[in-house]
Amino acid sequence: MPVSTPVPLSATLAADEALARREAAGETVLSLAGGEIGLPVLPRLREVLAAAADRNAYGPVAGSPELRAAAAGYWRRRGLDTDPDLVVSGPGSKPLLFGLILAVGGDVVIPRPGWVSYAAQAALGGARAIPVPTPPGQGGVPAPDLLREAVATARAAGRDPRSVVVTLPDNPTGTVAAPETVRELAEAARDLDLFIISDEIYRDLVFSPDTPVVSPAVFAPERTAVTTGPAKNLALGGWRLGVARLPGGPLGQRVRAQLLGIAGQVWSTAAAPVQAAAAYAFAEPRDVVERVAASRRLHGTVARAVAERFAGVGAVTAPVRATCYLYPDFEPLREELARAHGVHGAAELAAHLAQRYGVGLLPGSAFGEPARALRVRVSTGRLYGAGESERLAALNAPDPLRLPWIGESLDRVAEVLADLVRP
Repeated sequence: MPVSTPVPLSATLAADEALARREAAGETVLSLAGGEIGLPVLPRLREVLAAAADRNAYGPVAGSPELRAAAAGYWRRRGLDTDPDLVVSGPGSKPLLFGLILAVGGDVVIPRPGWVSYAAQAALGGARAIPVPTPPGQGGVPAPDLLREAVATARAAGRDPRSVVVTLPDNPTGTVAAPETVRELAEAARDLDLFIISDEIYRDLVFSPDTPVVSPAVFAPERTAVTTGPAKNLALGGWRLGVARLPGGPLGQRVRAQLLGIAGQVWSTAAAPVQAAAAYAFAEPRDVVERVAASRRLHGTVARAVAERFAGVGAVTAPVRATCYLYPDFEPLREELARAHGVHGAAELAAHLAQRYGVGLLPGSAFGEPARALRVRVSTGRLYGAGESERLAALNAPDPLRLPWIGESLDRVAEVLADLVRP
């Protein structure tokens, strides 16, 4: 029987696979599409994983006591008092986000632009996504006043919004919403009786300590779930481990019970050896703290350098404050792109860059933007080197931009962009 609601492959994964096929065919490609971070595994984490390889029992659905205690400590050090009994683990934060959307039920408000899978996950759960624009330069958090309007409109039309997703820091824009915006969002969610799902997978990748990151769990602790995992801060995307912090009180207990039921029926439990390694990581010993700090410096240096190349040809870029992403807007170049290349929207721009130059990036339409918009998501996470030795050198370099392979990538970006806008 046909699937009742067709769901496309993740735009990020599809772009990665397309580039990989071209590279395997002998073409030269430059990957600026995928969200995977190209850094080696911390040696001690390999050792912990190997030592736990004989753990072949399922264990508790919520996760091992060791992992839940370590995750609780991680959140306490970030100002969120956390009961280990309210922590639930899963095979990545991605299925936990899906599980939370299912557990809360109803329709879900998402930021626009917003990460590629939020709307698809809502559709998979039989719900509808309600996209709400984010404030300028504050991606990941629906504008609170527009949130109120959108929910009122949706309910008047007979829809049933029950949750709102926020992303702190943001994918795709690499920006961080201001604490005041997060506070207003939390107040609106309380007034509207919305459950908040806060995706904080990039929290540890904020470049400057002067950039505050405040979770909505600070302002609405009774109705906010927070998710994270080591996929981004420690470049462990392939290990697939995530944790969710559920709120206390009756609402949190109901959502937790639902989430555990979903987890037990869908994935049973996260892989036990990976749980052991994640417990070590969330405890944040010195080697983990130093590795995260090194990766944060590297991301900031390279992402800002790439942003300069885009700004240099006239694209508009908001200051990149976190992650390995930037979100340039080619609107000032609309006439030139249309005249020279027949490009009228971001999907056409991304296709042109891939076909003519072998440069992969994602159109804003993948993140819910209108087709006519000329915004694209650029990821720098794979520019650090072709193998472990180069990537370690990038992590340890006082100035990674001086490394030949990173310099060559930056030169290629500048060359492609210059040719793109050449009269």
